[in-house]
Amino acid sequence: MRYILTRPCLQEGVLRLQKYLEPTFPESGPATFVDDRGREHRVEIDRAAGVVRGLHALYHDANLGVNDVLMITPLEPGRYSVEGIVKPHAPITTPRTENQRTPEPRRVVVTATPHVREVRLQHAEPDARAERPVAPRAEAPAREPLVPVPQLGREPRTAAPASTSAPGPVPETPEAQLAELASLTGYRLSYAAPGVARLAAELGEFGYVVHVALNEAARRPGWEGGADYSALLAAEGEKVTGTPRLTREALVALLEHARLAPLSPIDLRPYWEAGDLDLNAAAGVSELVGAHLAQRGAFSFVLLTLAAQPAHSVLQVPRLAERLGSGVNPAELSSILDTLSRAPFLALTPLPGGQYLLRAGVSEMLRDVADYADGVRRRIRPATPAQAEAGWAPTPA
Repeated sequence: MRYILTRPCLQEGVLRLQKYLEPTFPESGPATFVDDRGREHRVEIDRAAGVVRGLHALYHDANLGVNDVLMITPLEPGRYSVEGIVKPHAPITTPRTENQRTPEPRRVVVTATPHVREVRLQHAEPDARAERPVAPRAEAPAREPLVPVPQLGREPRTAAPASTSAPGPVPETPEAQLAELASLTGYRLSYAAPGVARLAAELGEFGYVVHVALNEAARRPGWEGGADYSALLAAEGEKVTGTPRLTREALVALLEHARLAPLSPIDLRPYWEAGDLDLNAAAGVSELVGAHLAQRGAFSFVLLTLAAQPAHSVLQVPRLAERLGSGVNPAELSSILDTLSRAPFLALTPLPGGQYLLRAGVSEMLRDVADYADGVRRRIRPATPAQAEAGWAPTPA
């Protein structure tokens, strides 16, 4: 079984018995967790409270954090094998200032004779490299300095204005905030009763329903009926008894996170299950969004580095990794290059020995992908509500 760790789990040293985990822990009482190093951890299963306690040492020894995964395998009654899977996080890099941006490649003359001139694309060398110590080498014939060659017949291209605008301010009312959150994350929003918002994740066997009471008066008898999880909208510092909280501050934070990166009801389910969804829990969602953005940033970093490679040339992966430095780890680089080798990119062709052929320049490739996406977008016909309910999909034209 796969269990995603939340911040409350790590702080309290517990594992919450979600519905899909209940058959794995059929009885209350002591049990033993055996980690991947063979160490045994004594735990206590409390089905009445819906938790497994005594996991502080296991989480600490495995160096587990928010959104990491715990794999649980029953061995025999009261004995389980557990393995912690730490999700990789790209290192945080300081954004470059305007003056620190990598210069665009330029056409330069490498060698020239009265009849032949060799021209290549080359990045301008930063001044800092001139300060590096240079190992002594045998004297070579002096070479003419690199001279930029103007590109004749082309008008200079002006930068197009950004087409995306900054997201608007967060709506002021909780109803509007929940409506936007539902639209961004895939919930269906309705109202089960006056003042009780119903967030339905209609995902078949993975679906669930959350009831959110917008005020204390909405907590009438039976207001939680039909919901898998329920919460009362309250202020961050407000104490509530008997019902988990969804704090107003956490709702705003969730909405801001959903604007930055795609979030789904599957991502948010562990936080509803954990109890209070406050700013402390929302910080875990922030780390998840940060991981998404780091993956996107790594992909962009590889593309920008490949842009200095001329089209129809052989790409040496070790040299590319050296140019990327610590910004992209080997596993990420391998995955990105594999993605660029497949449709719709088709920018690379794998070669023997772990090398690649760059089939086109990055700018041309991105232009082709943009044209392809625009063509598909024009052919998309929105499904009617009846078709959406029936799971209808359009047939290829």
